[in-house]
Amino acid sequence: MKTILITGASSGIGKATAQFFHQKGWGVAATMRTPEKEQDLKPDDRLLLLKLDVQDKETITDAVQETINHFGQIDVVLNNAGYGAAGPLEAGTEEQIRRQFEVNLFGVIDVTRAVLPHFREKKSGRFINVTSIGGLITLPLFSLYHATKWGLEGFTEALQYELNPLGIELKIVEPGGVNTDFAGRSLDMFDTSQVPEYVPTVQRMLQNFSEDSGRSFGYSSSEDIAEVIFQAATDESGQLRFIAGEDAKQFWQARQNMPYEDFRAMIKEQMLG
Repeated sequence: MKTILITGASSGIGKATAQFFHQKGWGVAATMRTPEKEQDLKPDDRLLLLKLDVQDKETITDAVQETINHFGQIDVVLNNAGYGAAGPLEAGTEEQIRRQFEVNLFGVIDVTRAVLPHFREKKSGRFINVTSIGGLITLPLFSLYHATKWGLEGFTEALQYELNPLGIELKIVEPGGVNTDFAGRSLDMFDTSQVPEYVPTVQRMLQNFSEDSGRSFGYSSSEDIAEVIFQAATDESGQLRFIAGEDAKQFWQARQNMPYEDFRAMIKEQMLG
């Protein structure tokens, strides 16, 4: 039986992935900041609920060890926990800016470092890092979010060269829009009351993240993304990137085929027009 450790499994993509892999017969360590509040995932011999806050290294170490103690090994780590800060850079607080990097980038690095000794010892293992189509393109008002996702793309791509010779693989899953609570529970909008000049831009952009806009852009379900993650976990072709969702594929195709100036004009029209 193979085992996966998932960060950010309390909702959205993380929870759907925990359920999907459990149904496929895998051992699942579903980690989250407050496992005592979890009601949908029911622990059994193949499903652990563990506390892991990617901003707390002690909880990372403890969750990794508990998973190994219970299952005997970890085969795949899904770095999924995420946080989105959005709004004009000038309006962001120091706390919001720091948290954006601590969760999306430094948290992934800390989880990776915690698991690497185990993977090195058994000479195998796979990290799957959930970035975003926002790791390949950019949208208005997400400068900090994109900075972390582009950073995670570079981190993952470069890390292959040192880990592949040790039998350790890396994969990147890049979802587009997902019908989760990311825009509510996980999206932290900056307060623009002190910089009202940005308000018209913010209002136009927010309209494009409404529920109706999500349908028109063809957002995916969490279950759709979980299936792509399973493909990445079981892939034997050496493929690095797995773009997930029709909207993400369309954005990436346009970015590859259009001159940048034309692509930028398209984004401005779609998101701010």
